[in-house]
Order: sequence, then C-alpha cells, then structure tokens
Amino acid sequence: MGGMQEDRASQPAPTVEYCYRHPTVATGVHCTRCERPICPDCMIPAPVGFQCPECVAEARREFRKGPGNAMRRGNLTGARVLLVALLAGFVVEIAVGGPDAIFNGPSPQKLVDLGALVPVLVAGLNQFWRLFTATFLHAGILHIGFNAYALYLFGTIVERDYGTTKFLAIYFISGFLASAASYAFGPALAVAVGASGAIFGVFGAFIAWNYRRRHLAMAAQNLRWAMTMIVLNALLAFGFPTIDWRAHVGGLIAGFAGGYVAEGWGARATRGLIAVVGFAALIVLGAIIVLWRTEQLRSSLGL
Repeated sequence: MGGMQEDRASQPAPTVEYCYRHPTVATGVHCTRCERPICPDCMIPAPVGFQCPECVAEARREFRKGPGNAMRRGNLTGARVLLVALLAGFVVEIAVGGPDAIFNGPSPQKLVDLGALVPVLVAGLNQFWRLFTATFLHAGILHIGFNAYALYLFGTIVERDYGTTKFLAIYFISGFLASAASYAFGPALAVAVGASGAIFGVFGAFIAWNYRRRHLAMAAQNLRWAMTMIVLNALLAFGFPTIDWRAHVGGLIAGFAGGYVAEGWGARATRGLIAVVGFAALIVLGAIIVLWRTEQLRSSLGL
C-alpha cells in the first residue's frame, strides 16, 4: 500500500481549467468546435459532445448567410473545381457532338465513345473506368443545368459544414456507389451519364448533418424540406422513365452514410479514424456490388 501511495504522489497534479465565460468556475469539458473550456451553464448539446454559446451562434449566422456568401468569401474551392470540371466535360460534348448536343446531348454512340456507363462494356471489356467518367457527362443543357445548380446549392453548404476534404470524399464516393447501383440494377445495354448520383450523395450528406442536429429548430426544418424534395424527385422518376433512379437512390444512401460517419462520434481522438474507416467501408461495398454484377453479367450473357 505504501508503494502505491508513493507512485500517486509522484504524479503531477491535474491542471485545473476554468470556463472561458465564467472564469471562477472549474471544468473539465471543452467545446467540440473551438475547444475552449466550458462550464455546465455554457454547455449546449451537440451531435458530438457540447458546444459553447458563441460557437452555436456563429454556426447559426453562417447557416443564415447561405452558400452564396460562402462562395464569395473564396473559402470553398471543392465545389468550384467540380463545377468547372462538369462544365468542361459539357464543352467537350459540344465539340464532339456539334451544336445539336447543346440541347439534346451527343448521340448515344458518341456518349459511349466519351465514357458513358454501359454495363455490357464494363463487364465484357473490363472498362471499369466508365463508372467514373460517366459522372462528368450530361445529356443536354437542361441536364447539366439542373445538376450544376444543385451542386452549387448543396455543395457549398456541405463543403462549408464538413470541410473541403470530406466534402470531396463524400462526392466521389457517392458518385462511385451511384454508378455501382446503376450498373448492378439497371439494364445491361443502357447508356447512363450524369453527375446526379454524386449530387444526390451531397444532398444525403446535407440530410445527415441536419439529422444529427435534429433537436435544433433550423435542422428540423431542413429535414422537413429535404423530405419534400425526396418525394418530388421520386414523382419525377416515375414520370420520366429516362431518369436513372437507381443511381439517385444509391448516391443518396451513400451520401447519407458518408455524411453521418464524416463527423465521427465519441472521443475527439477517434473521430478522424471513424471517418476514414467509414469511407473505406463504403468503397469496399461499392467494389463488392460491382464485382457481383460483373460476374452475373458474364455468366448470363456468356461474356
């Protein structure tokens, strides 16, 4: 017993911290956003730990400013780069397809030449790169117009909330899983193009962010609005058979899952690891789906 007492005595005394808003109140809790010490009177529940009143107020001000102001501040580069990439792809389509491609998109054969997703070609010729290139092609100006606007609207919000690195991870992983869903459950000879699946993934991350904050009035309102948007898109999918709803559903689910794990949970030291493991698991899931469909197609079509 004596030895144990001596060991404890040799340990340095824990550092006492005081709430930055109430300097006389000792505390061991930190705001998960700014990491300053906060006392029970200043603790506002957050999806992970607690936040201080100043950080909560700042987050609400940023949300009210909207994506336009965030874009003008020049802090969001990921959404900009993706928008430029989509527009560049459309310019190439016009150059290859001629003036008619502006409104109707290039012919199916030219879309295939540019990298459209065709399950038979993926399985038969091992052209798995089509799962990615197809997300940068569009079938006319209305198609890319809707997608570019949705990416601007939700992409800037999601990038602001998660940061550029996680936003890009969510976008590309969602795009991959959206293509995997289209490849796995769509017609074998279908020609599929569009960034819609990846953008639905960004929308899914927006839902995940607000779902984790559903105790806040603004987040609850955003969730109700998001559900309305999902219903409207479901009705559109039924009304227009050319819409690749499989990619939309796959991207939405992947984006929600990616957005949910992107913040992590538990201790601060483990949140980053949880995000990495979660993203990796989604990629593995997509690869399994692609491999399953490839074997199925090769077997059924004798490829």
